[in-house]
Amino acid sequence: MNKEQENRAVFLPAELYSRIEEKAKTAGFGSVDEYIIFVLKEVLKEERGEEESVLSEEEEDEVKQRLRALGYLD
Repeated sequence: MNKEQENRAVFLPAELYSRIEEKAKTAGFGSVDEYIIFVLKEVLKEERGEEESVLSEEEEDEVKQRLRALGYLD
């Protein structure tokens, strides 16, 4: 297993985990881990000023659907 595939544990307060779990379900993620990984990758991209990668139409639709579920889009 290489470094990119290696996982590490992160501990969260139960209340925060519950809130994240609800957001993940609402946004259509399969798990809390999947949601947290997505959010953290997006935050890190913004911090580094990385340009957005070109998404396929299907990927763009999925992102829009998740943003609508979170209340960011109408």
